[in-house]
Amino acid sequence: MNSIGLIEVKNVSKGIRITDEMLKCAGITLLQSGSVCPGKYVTVFGGDLSSIQAAAERAERIADDALIDSFVIGNLGENVMSAMCATVPAFEKKALGIIETFTAASAILAADAAVKAAVVSLIEIRVARGMGGKCFVTMTGNVADVQAAVDAGAKLAAESGVLINTEVIANPHPDLWETI
Repeated sequence: MNSIGLIEVKNVSKGIRITDEMLKCAGITLLQSGSVCPGKYVTVFGGDLSSIQAAAERAERIADDALIDSFVIGNLGENVMSAMCATVPAFEKKALGIIETFTAASAILAADAAVKAAVVSLIEIRVARGMGGKCFVTMTGNVADVQAAVDAGAKLAAESGVLINTEVIANPHPDLWETI
């Protein structure tokens, strides 16, 4: 799926209602939906771009002041969906880049910007589960590419005021890779 949207709201009940309304108003496919820490609700959906835009607009109207973040991406970067679903195939372990954010939408947008900015392989996009609402993206590649990718993703998150931190590790210890 090449086009996706995301809605992130600050309470579970509103998130469930919004998800139901989006499914009813547009021909979208539900990709992920559920509660995340600390009591937020995130829904990721796909389909054709016009349906995704219609669903996102409907969700934003219903969400009102419960809306935390949202996006529509019409041309999703390579491996972003796999990294979100933790189904990334084996990857070459080179430099490690990390982008940490406060919102799910910003983490996914940062990952998308990263893979479009440089030749990197996404490892994972971890979205707010068991981390107090924080999210992070990990990637690998040559040091210069990882730095460029992290910079691109971080710039996007910083513009929204949701960037927590970034790190680039040129040569991670082999034991560290076992924990990632």
